[in-house]
Amino acid sequence: MQHPVGAPLPPPHGPGQPPGADWTQDASHHPAPPPGHPAPPAHPAPPAAPPAAPAAGPVPPGGAPLQPVGAPLESPRTTGHVQLPPGGPVQMPQHAPAGTAVVDASQAAVAVLLIGPAGAGKTTVARHWADQRRVPTAHISLDDVREWVRSGFANPQSGWNDNSEAQYRLARRTCGFAARNFLANGISCILDDAVFPDRPVVGLGGWKRHVGPGLLPVVILPGLEIVLERNAARSGNRRLSDEEVARIHGRMAGWYGSGLPIIDNSHYDVETTARVLDEVVARSIASPPNW
Repeated sequence: MQHPVGAPLPPPHGPGQPPGADWTQDASHHPAPPPGHPAPPAHPAPPAAPPAAPAAGPVPPGGAPLQPVGAPLESPRTTGHVQLPPGGPVQMPQHAPAGTAVVDASQAAVAVLLIGPAGAGKTTVARHWADQRRVPTAHISLDDVREWVRSGFANPQSGWNDNSEAQYRLARRTCGFAARNFLANGISCILDDAVFPDRPVVGLGGWKRHVGPGLLPVVILPGLEIVLERNAARSGNRRLSDEEVARIHGRMAGWYGSGLPIIDNSHYDVETTARVLDEVVARSIASPPNW
C-alpha cells in the first residue's frame, strides 16, 4: 500500500510514554526550580503561546533541539548535511591545439558511453576500465538500472511492448541523471548500452539529451562468432537466443561509417580492450567526434 507523499510523520514517543502522549511536553523542558523557590503546581495552566515563536522540538540527551521535519538546516556543518554541486549537462571538450600531445585519458574527467551488442563484453570491459583508472570513476550499467524494477519488470525477451519500452526509457534517463551528478562532483563515469544506429532519437540522441554534448560514445564490436560464444556463457535473462544475437549484431554493423570510434575486440582480452579504450578516449578528448 502506498502512503500519500508528504504525509506527516507520527510523533516519536519515549520510554514509558504511550504512543498517544503529548511528546512536546518532555520533562527536559521543565528544569527543577532553584533552592528556596516553591515548586510549581502539578498541573499549571498553560501560558499563552507567543504569536511568532515556533514550537520547539524535543531535546535529545546532551544535544541541541531537533529541527522540525522539513525545516532548513541551521548550518552547513550540521551532521549529515553535505552541499553537492548541481549536475548540469556534460559539456563538449575543447579541441586541443595542433601539435598538442595526446591527453592521458586515465586521469581526465570524462563521461564515456560504451556501445555494443549483447555478448560483446561491454559491461565487463566498462567495469574493468573504471576499476583501473587513476581518478574516481563510476560504472553505470543500463541493464543493472533497468533491473531495479522487481515487481512488474517488463522483460523484452517475453515480447517487446509499451511497458518494456517505457522501462528502457526510464532507465536511460536515470543513468543520464546519475552521470551528470557524478561529473559535477568530480567523478568520471562510463555507461554501457546496446544502442542501435538505426534508432537515433531514442538511442544515441536520447543519451545526448540525458547526459550532454560532452558524452564520448565508443563502439565495441567483435565478430559474430565471438559474440555468439560469449552469449552462450551467460545465464538468466541476460542470455539471448542465437537468432536474436545475430539480429542485434547485424544492426550494430550500421555503426561502421558513422564516424564513431570502433574497437574490434575479437582477439583481445579484457585488459587489452580496456587499454585500447583508454587510447580511443584520449583521441576523442583531443578531437571530439562529430555526432
